[in-house]
Amino acid sequence: MKKIVILGSTGSIGTQTLQVVDNLKDYKVVALTAHTNVELIEKQARKYLPEKVVMLNEDAAELLAQKLSDTDITVLFGMEGLLEVATSPSVDVVVNALVGNIGLEPTVAAIKAKKQIALANKETLVTSGEIIMKLLKENHVSMLPIDSEHSAILQCLRGNENNEISKIILTASGGPFRGKTTGDLKKVTAKDALKHPNWSMGAKITIDSATLMNKGLEVIEAKWLFDLKKEQIQPLVHPQSVIHSMVEFCDGSIIAQLGEPDMKVPIQYALSYPNRPRNSFPKVDFLLRNHLTFEEPDLLSFPCLRLAFDAIAVGGTMPTVMNAANEVLVDLFLKEKISFLQIPELIELAMNTYTVKYSFDICDVLDADKWGRAFILDRI
Repeated sequence: MKKIVILGSTGSIGTQTLQVVDNLKDYKVVALTAHTNVELIEKQARKYLPEKVVMLNEDAAELLAQKLSDTDITVLFGMEGLLEVATSPSVDVVVNALVGNIGLEPTVAAIKAKKQIALANKETLVTSGEIIMKLLKENHVSMLPIDSEHSAILQCLRGNENNEISKIILTASGGPFRGKTTGDLKKVTAKDALKHPNWSMGAKITIDSATLMNKGLEVIEAKWLFDLKKEQIQPLVHPQSVIHSMVEFCDGSIIAQLGEPDMKVPIQYALSYPNRPRNSFPKVDFLLRNHLTFEEPDLLSFPCLRLAFDAIAVGGTMPTVMNAANEVLVDLFLKEKISFLQIPELIELAMNTYTVKYSFDICDVLDADKWGRAFILDRI
């Protein structure tokens, strides 16, 4: 019986992780965390009876504590609570399904406490990839990706660890605005952007998919996870989202991982690695999925992907500033305070204004994150 904590249990990845746990049977949920969704996490807590539940919001924590007063569950709040459950001696696996750079500190703490990491929080590697990979090595800790693209690459590499990689091909659906021009995008709304054609995801990730920033973040994440140069990473639009990613080896052979656009399989693979338990999740029917197409990403209409490659090229704390600016801008777009096209425009402005730090630690990353957020808010 493995004991797990799910950071961000009320989000899309968190709720699907609990469905996977139901299928695996040999996992015990010992802690759950959420931001403000008291109603859902109360239901989760009563079903899974964890030792501890954490709310990032203090008022939400007080309300939840009242609602769970008839149980033995301890309710904590804030970053302190996240760090406590991520490092608890009773925990074997930390599933980080938090959205945004808030997932960085709990990941670092969990690695230092020698917990296995199942990572859906791509911002951890985007902002601190060099630091995280060094910590993993020093502490002899494994980190398994939950993102479908990175899980696909991991699966393609099984049995090929000694073979030279020519490149990896990261597939992207293209989002809800695939094929639209810059002119078309001038008046799109948050409601339009949230209509993803294939995936059911949280609001922030769905907007990132619409701008192609999500693919940019995944490019940076892949660089660190698989020790690649940016020239070895090729994003490719694949509207059907059946091929989750591919690896091309030095002899020209390409291995792809396919499946329905459903996150439960990569979640299960991260938890059960290297085994593949049976499940009832959706399976591909190639008589129905008989048309798979590919396109170059449109970097003119969707410059966020280009900005991610620029951030890698600059290095240092630049990806942190890019990420921080994006997080604030996505939130502002969802609140209808800026337009869709202002997202890449203001990210680029922040990147062009910032003075990069090349020798840095976690404190410097957090400072860069604060700078990026403050810069954007000062401009709005």
